[in-house]
Amino acid sequence: MNLAGARRIVVKVGSALLVGESGAADGHWLSAFARDVARLRARGQQVLVVSSGAVALGRRRLNLVRRALTLPEKQAAAAAGQSALMRAWEEALEPHGLGCAQILLTRDDTEVRRRWLNARATVETLLALGVIPVVNENDTVVTEEIRYGDNDRLAARVAQMIGADVLVLLSDIDGLYTADPRRDRGAAHVPRITRLTPEIEAMAGGANAGAGVGTGGMATKLAAARIASAAGCATVITLGNRPSPLWAVEQGERATVVEPSTTPAQAYKSWIAGSLAPAGALTVDDGAAEAVRRGKSLLAAGVRHVHGGFDKGDAVVIRDQAGTEIARGIVRYEAPDAQKICGLKSGAIESVLGYTCGPMVHADDLALA
Repeated sequence: MNLAGARRIVVKVGSALLVGESGAADGHWLSAFARDVARLRARGQQVLVVSSGAVALGRRRLNLVRRALTLPEKQAAAAAGQSALMRAWEEALEPHGLGCAQILLTRDDTEVRRRWLNARATVETLLALGVIPVVNENDTVVTEEIRYGDNDRLAARVAQMIGADVLVLLSDIDGLYTADPRRDRGAAHVPRITRLTPEIEAMAGGANAGAGVGTGGMATKLAAARIASAAGCATVITLGNRPSPLWAVEQGERATVVEPSTTPAQAYKSWIAGSLAPAGALTVDDGAAEAVRRGKSLLAAGVRHVHGGFDKGDAVVIRDQAGTEIARGIVRYEAPDAQKICGLKSGAIESVLGYTCGPMVHADDLALA
C-alpha cells in the first residue's frame, strides 16, 4: 500500500500496542511509531491518531489491575489514565518537533450534525496548525447507551468526519484471512477487498472473530472499513506490533486493503444532497445562480431572499429567481444574520455583523441539484 498519495491519514492505535505488560506506556514502541508519523508529516501529509490506552493506564494508577471493572471504576480509570496517555504521546512526538492535542469524543459528536460540525472545525484547525490530534472516546462520561464500544468504529467516524484518504487499523494480525491462521494452516491471507460482501464479512465474524486488538476483533475492523469505504476512505488492516508499522506497509509487508467505494468529496456532497433535511432556503440572483452551477461558492452579494429559521451549519436549499432548486448546501450564518447581509459584498459583512464566516455557502459544502 502506497501511503504517499494520501493527504490525510487516520491511524488507530489500540491498548495492546501502547501499554506494556507492566501497565505503563510502551515508550520504545511509541518512539518508533512517532518516527513513522514524523516521516509522513515531513512529506506534507496530515496525520490524526485515534488512541486507546487511558483505561489501561488508569487501572495501574488506581491499583485496579486484578479484576474486571464496573462502569464507574472504568470511568475513574479513564479519568486517571488520560493525562498519562497524553504525556506518553507528547514525550514520543516532541523529539521530532511535533505537538499533539487531546480530543475526547462521544458518539453524539460524530453523529449529531451540529456537534459533528464543531468537532470537525476543531480538528481542521489543529491539522492546519501542524498539530497531531490524538482522539479517544470520552470514557469518563460516556455510558453504554452512547458509546462507540470500540475505537475501530470511532476511527472510521473520525476518518469520515475529516475526509481522510486512508484509515490504518493497527491490529495483532496482519490482515483478514479466509480462516483463523492460528488454527488452520490452509488459511489464505486476503490482500485486497474491492467490495465488502456477506462472504467477506463472514470470514471475520467466524474464524477471525478473536483476531484484533482490545475489544474489537476482525469483525469490528471490517465494520469500520465499511463506514470508511462509504466515506471515500481506503482502510488498511495490518500488524501493529512492529517498530514502524506504517513504514512496513509502504515497504510491502502484508496487510489487507479495503478499497473505498467513492471519493471523500463525492461522499460528503452526497450526504448534503440526500441525508440532510433542509431547514430553510436562499433565493439568489442570476449571476449567483450561474456561479453556483459552475461549482463556485455562494456569496452574500448574490442572495436576494432568506427563507426559514435555520442556524449556522444547517442545510439549506438554494433556488434561482424562478424558484427552481439548483443546489443544497451547509450555510455559514444563522437566518437573522443571513438576512442582514443579503446583497452585501464580502468586505462589508464584518462591519454589519461584527464578524465574518466567509461566503454564505462555501463551494466545498455545496451539492448541485
